[in-house]
Amino acid sequence: MSTSHVIIGDGIAGSSAAESIREADPDADVTVITDEGEALYNRILIKEFAKGKLPEAPISIHEPEWYEERDIDLELNTHVTEVDTDAHEIHTHEGDSYEYDKLLVATGGTPAQLPVDNADADGIHHFWTFQDARNIREHAEETDDAIIVGAGLLGIDLAAICGAQGIDGTFLMRGNRWWRYALSLDGAEIIHDAMRGVGVEPVFESGVDHFKVDDDGHVEAAVDPDGNRYDGDFAGVAIGLDFNTEFLAGSDIETDDGIVVDEYMQTNVEDVYAAGDITQFYDTILDERAQNGAWGSAKEQGSVAGANMVADAEEEEFRWVSTYSITHFDFPFLSFGHPTLGDEDCERKYSDTEWRRLTFKDGKLIGGVLIGDLSQQSKFKKLIREEREVADKKELLLEEDVDIERLEEVAPAQAE
Repeated sequence: MSTSHVIIGDGIAGSSAAESIREADPDADVTVITDEGEALYNRILIKEFAKGKLPEAPISIHEPEWYEERDIDLELNTHVTEVDTDAHEIHTHEGDSYEYDKLLVATGGTPAQLPVDNADADGIHHFWTFQDARNIREHAEETDDAIIVGAGLLGIDLAAICGAQGIDGTFLMRGNRWWRYALSLDGAEIIHDAMRGVGVEPVFESGVDHFKVDDDGHVEAAVDPDGNRYDGDFAGVAIGLDFNTEFLAGSDIETDDGIVVDEYMQTNVEDVYAAGDITQFYDTILDERAQNGAWGSAKEQGSVAGANMVADAEEEEFRWVSTYSITHFDFPFLSFGHPTLGDEDCERKYSDTEWRRLTFKDGKLIGGVLIGDLSQQSKFKKLIREEREVADKKELLLEEDVDIERLEEVAPAQAE
């Protein structure tokens, strides 16, 4: 009898899991359920689409035919309302039930909404799905002034979209710099100057107390807690994600700002797995629980989960150093590993657009940010994977061209 695999979510994690399962078990029943109305697309490229730099065509990754060719059932526009782990069933909004032998949850998140008046007004956008990108592009092409809220990686995408569309933007940030958990003032100022160069002005120690709307209910301004008004008939809000776990209420699946899994992507409930940015996974490098929403990480988690869901398969471990890149400006930007964690750090500025920061935990390199020069990234990722104790070799690590052989002599690998 064939094994039944049900995957909730058709992002890169869910799709990669389906592909892994099909490759490992040609006879398995595989069903992918998604509440979106279209199959897998490239979440990295939708920002280029929203900028007006790309047409729709390159964004889609899988057409419906891809699933048909692999004998994978794809259920679009389907909302899962309940998971019954005792009966090995899931239930949908239309009253349908799907039985499973193995279940993967890869539902990601929904952009968090500001808890202020008029936060749901017309003209206020969140940026997560392809449809979000379509709405943003359409509105951006007819607006002159924008407000951006959220000093993180999605917020800067919205800033870059405004710059590319020729919109004057005001970027409201709660702290004194962009991505303050990973960048010092020196590093962040490079990004601030780049924003100003495309017509987006950062405003620090700010935020939104409420939005003002016109007589038609369309946003016209944001007012900060000090009463300062910032005009704009376009607003982009990126303050994080609310993870889509509400349908797990009543199940025994452990959640904690996401779904808790081990290094094999398995939850605390037998036959139930999770993958993607929704997971609180055991990071074998950090030796603690971690969370990561990067595309490459989600893809690898999906592949690992799919491989482990196949009966009698040898368990595969998720061990990964993630990266996140930004290509909006005249210089590149890359974060790797866990740049917001650690108990030590070091940094150096090499030029007006070149800067490096590295973070360490228990003497080991665990992450960093590179601006301008990305040529050393493979060396740093290798040091992280091999768990070398290099925190006392900061001067070597801050050299423009890191001598990895010298580091290997003075800091032997802890794990291979």
